[in-house]
Amino acid sequence: MYLYKPGSDMFEKDLNLLEKVLYPKDPNYKISGQDWIKEVKDNVRSRFPIEVEQEMIRKEVESFKTSLVTSAKTAKSVTPILMAVKNGITEMVEKILENYLVAMYDVDEKKKNIVLLAVEHKQPHVFELLLSLKKKGTITNSVFCEVDNDGNSALHLAATKADFIWPVPGAASQMQWDIKWYEYVKKSIQPRFLLLRNKHGNTPEEVFTKTHEKLVTMGGKWLTNTSNACSVVAGLFVTATFTMSTTVPDGVKEDKHKQASKMFAGSSFVSFCTSLIAVVMFLAILTSGYRERDFRWTLLAKLLVGLTAFYVSIASTLISFSTGHFFVFENQLNSTASSLYVVICFLLITLFALAQLPLYFHLLWATLKKVPQPKYRLIPRWP
Repeated sequence: MYLYKPGSDMFEKDLNLLEKVLYPKDPNYKISGQDWIKEVKDNVRSRFPIEVEQEMIRKEVESFKTSLVTSAKTAKSVTPILMAVKNGITEMVEKILENYLVAMYDVDEKKKNIVLLAVEHKQPHVFELLLSLKKKGTITNSVFCEVDNDGNSALHLAATKADFIWPVPGAASQMQWDIKWYEYVKKSIQPRFLLLRNKHGNTPEEVFTKTHEKLVTMGGKWLTNTSNACSVVAGLFVTATFTMSTTVPDGVKEDKHKQASKMFAGSSFVSFCTSLIAVVMFLAILTSGYRERDFRWTLLAKLLVGLTAFYVSIASTLISFSTGHFFVFENQLNSTASSLYVVICFLLITLFALAQLPLYFHLLWATLKKVPQPKYRLIPRWP
């Protein structure tokens, strides 16, 4: 049964489609030897039987459709969009896809496309852009379902340990951000990929466990060293603040020093309680099993609580000491000495803040951040 004859509308549409496939509007995609298409069309119209003609047209159209996609995938191992994805240049990725949508099929020599590379190189901004384009229908869902030559899906690559250092302090925070990245990609990928095995027979969860064994050990060691150092100092503060809170300096009970006595009693109590909380938190970290899933929140939360209590204990101890010192040397300090005394205390607090607070706030930011921030790398200059 023949659907149409030479010269019919459908016949002409197929030939025109063939010509469009061969001659895209973009001059960058022109093929050498393009004049032969006219001869092919004329010969098809005049010489071939209708069934051969139809079959040839169909095969030519399908062949050139496939060749365009295949050439986009295999012509180059490194294309502009792949470089932009690797380095997290979201604007360039967006512009390339706007003008050359076929670039979404580009792959490198390991058959990794833009989604796999964005996940492998931990580029959340690029990954979010690709997700938004998928929701709009600009790129196909199949791009998110590809696997590389080793059978690794996007979730397998997300489970692989990062080949660079996240911009967060300590091995424990590095582990935490690797977990966050894996969970972020996991929420964006179809559930069927959770049980997909690569060519080595590993699921994404198994890949994560195997590639992070060393980092778990390093993170546990970092937490142990930090907790040991802080717990020793916090223990000394517990002893000192307990003694200080149970010792009443001369003159505290006098009415004229009522406000100062309240400050001394309150700061001593706060210092003792917070230093005790710090010791408990650090001991809780030391006695934990350093399980993989605990790095997601539990261990770092305990560390932050312990450090917060420890810093409050130091500040309140300084206030309590200054108040007690006021009672002892009240009648012996003139105005100049008192001013110098205040300046020294202020300098101590400032020095402590400059030395400790940047690291503390960095840890706090790293723990509360839901999605890891991208780490930009310099793009190499190609000759």
